[in-house]
Amino acid sequence: MFRTALRNVLAHKARLLMTVLAVMLGVAFVSGTLVFTNTLSNALQKSSAKGFDRVDVAVQPKWQKGSGDTVGKAPELTQALLDTSARVPGAASAVGVVNGFTAIADKDGKLIGGGFQSQGGNYWGTKDPRYPLVGGRAPSGEGEVLIDSTTAERAGYRVGDTVRISVDGPVLTPKVTGIFTTDDGNVAAGGSLALFDTATAQRLFGKPGTYDEIDVTAKSGVGQSALAAELDKALPADRAETVTGEKLAADQAEMITASMSGLKQGLLVFAGIALFVGTFIIANTFTMLVAQRTKELALLRAVGASRRQVTRSVLIEAFVVGTVAGVTGLVAGIGIGAGLRSLLGALGATVPDGPLVVSPDTVVAALVVGVVITMLAAWLPGRRAAKIPPVAAMSSLHAKATTRSLVLRNTIGALFSAAGVAVVLAATTMNGSDGQAPMGLGAVLLIIGVFVLTPLLSRPLIAATAPALRAFGVAGKLARQNSVRNPRRTAATASALMIGLTLITGMTVVAGSLQHSIDKMAAAAIKADYVVSMANGNSLSTDVDKKLKATAGVTATSPLRNAPSRIDGISEYLTGVDGSTIGELTALTLDSGAFEVGGTRVVVDDRTAKSHHWKAGSSFTVNYEDGKPQQLTVAGVYEATEMMRGIMLDNATLAPHQPDVTDMQVMVKTSGGASDATKDRLEKALGSNPGIKVQSKQDISNSIASMFTLVLNMLYGLLAMAVIVAVLGVVNTLAMSVFERSQEIGMLRAIGLDRRNIKRMVRLESLVISLFGGVLGIGLGVFFGWAAGELLGAKMTTYELVLPWARMALFLLLAATVGVLAALWPARRAARLNMLAAIKSE
Repeated sequence: MFRTALRNVLAHKARLLMTVLAVMLGVAFVSGTLVFTNTLSNALQKSSAKGFDRVDVAVQPKWQKGSGDTVGKAPELTQALLDTSARVPGAASAVGVVNGFTAIADKDGKLIGGGFQSQGGNYWGTKDPRYPLVGGRAPSGEGEVLIDSTTAERAGYRVGDTVRISVDGPVLTPKVTGIFTTDDGNVAAGGSLALFDTATAQRLFGKPGTYDEIDVTAKSGVGQSALAAELDKALPADRAETVTGEKLAADQAEMITASMSGLKQGLLVFAGIALFVGTFIIANTFTMLVAQRTKELALLRAVGASRRQVTRSVLIEAFVVGTVAGVTGLVAGIGIGAGLRSLLGALGATVPDGPLVVSPDTVVAALVVGVVITMLAAWLPGRRAAKIPPVAAMSSLHAKATTRSLVLRNTIGALFSAAGVAVVLAATTMNGSDGQAPMGLGAVLLIIGVFVLTPLLSRPLIAATAPALRAFGVAGKLARQNSVRNPRRTAATASALMIGLTLITGMTVVAGSLQHSIDKMAAAAIKADYVVSMANGNSLSTDVDKKLKATAGVTATSPLRNAPSRIDGISEYLTGVDGSTIGELTALTLDSGAFEVGGTRVVVDDRTAKSHHWKAGSSFTVNYEDGKPQQLTVAGVYEATEMMRGIMLDNATLAPHQPDVTDMQVMVKTSGGASDATKDRLEKALGSNPGIKVQSKQDISNSIASMFTLVLNMLYGLLAMAVIVAVLGVVNTLAMSVFERSQEIGMLRAIGLDRRNIKRMVRLESLVISLFGGVLGIGLGVFFGWAAGELLGAKMTTYELVLPWARMALFLLLAATVGVLAALWPARRAARLNMLAAIKSE
């Protein structure tokens, strides 16, 4: 039986090629994902570890927790602590580290880096071992700066050039005195790094005479733990704590692994989808292969082969196919992993250098996935073939499925579908994340149920195409009859395409609805024409509001400030606003009371009011950041939005209790409304600062929506793999169907149907099957998109379902295109059959 199985594999090489390709693509996706994420994780970890090579022990501020109604804060690392650290036994040197946001503009005035990755720091002394100079000298004073070599290369800066830099408010134009190399992870991720001398960095970052961290290097022969122990003895325990360089590197590696885990899981989900779709194709292929060899298998049974041996012979074939697909998929996956790393570089993301990592786990996973998926898909056809009595098989009495089996299948499909719909509907009534798992379970049950029911659904849906197919004459009529001749095969072929289009349509519905909701959210929350903020989300200097107020055409501004506080022992953030103008700049719905902000009168959003049992007229005591209490009165309660919420009080009331007065945003209203000219005027008033964003309501919507668009486009690319596998399935089904119907096609040719109509028949059959899968996929996608939107609506009050009719029409056109393209080779093969040879074939 083993030799027989091997001969069958070799005898049907062409027929099994598509199956191998389907499995190979899924395996390649899995192994490529593992290679890519392992390679990227390894490179980032090694790059990060280099950054800690010169740090044996790091001294960090110890966060002091607040007691009672006092807000906690971190103590400062002073020069005295730095000097003490340098003198402890076992310490070779100690370096004070200062860092903060620093935006560097390119020669066109645009921000370099991604905002959050735009960093600045201090260069220690005349030769800092952390940042080796590749040209120039150390900086001295506010008029000089060092920049990293990657940023210098991207922007075309050289030693001696003047560069525009923003730290906190005013724009600086220092001279580049040197260029350095660095292993900093932010730079590796596409950011930038600027270095000033220590005194200048402390002044610019608002930390005069203090440091963010103290890095201590051990003397030769002194271990990191021993040095940390000495530092713990010498430094005040309530102000500083020590962390070894090994611990820092391990924590960083763990963070990188955790961040890569999310990416890996996301990619593997789509690899699983491709394999799931491929499973239908494999099962379909083996079903047809077994059907074509029914008489051969019956003869084996007649000469003494047992049912188990027949099933085993089919599984051996599947094992060989799976092994070949697993090996080729692994090789292709290594190429995909290398390609993804190169693609990141081409898209502008800086990836640290490192070897391509092909771990033993990746090799095992590729082979196991290839073999197990193929054998599982082939088991049912093999078992079904073994159960056919030899005499019935040789007489072809087994050809049609029994009524009992169809009733059982339809009953199971109906139960799964009903359960899936019920679970999804139940999940939509839950709160946010609580409904995610049930909705995922319901989606799986519904897809399985629809797949099982697809043979039943195929007849009425395909019958609906009869009027359109009549226009093609005999070829159209034959195509429709061929499509419903074997409902199970049609179902398996259409289901592969259905799953891909279900996911694509569902994501498109959610993304389109989110875009509409974001636009509505921005319009509903604020009346301001512009919102001004820092590119990295940090605080703005109060000078920004002053400059904006003095700008021609500005009619009202309000800085927004965040400040921690404690109310009834609970931490609450306060939002400081300009009480005299905030009403002109926001469009909030008032539930009760009056929208009055000033003195001790505040407004509170409905959720906060409910949690504290407040209403209009209620009084409460707030303990500010400096620990001082004050009684405030709720003037009004407003409906919270995604953009505006919390306790709003006047900045004049809040400012005396803030150690450092800074703004998070400034809302601006102008006489002429939002326009390019007005935006340009505001940017120039702020000194064309690369670190400051001036955004209209539409800009805010677009920036949020761009993230969804980027993710959506990535998901489209990933799901294209599932669609490609589905195309292979259609090609495979049609090719084998043509082989099965060789005698029939020969007879059609003999009685007058020409080659052109034979091709048309096969193409129309493929088109009908693909459109059937497309209609099911789009229908399920809309349902799942609506259900996911119901979950989002619980968190986003402005969420509203929007159906992208144009996109859905495009997806249906895509399904039709898949059908036409997939039929090219099978149709050509059918038309070229020799009619006499075909009539004589069995």
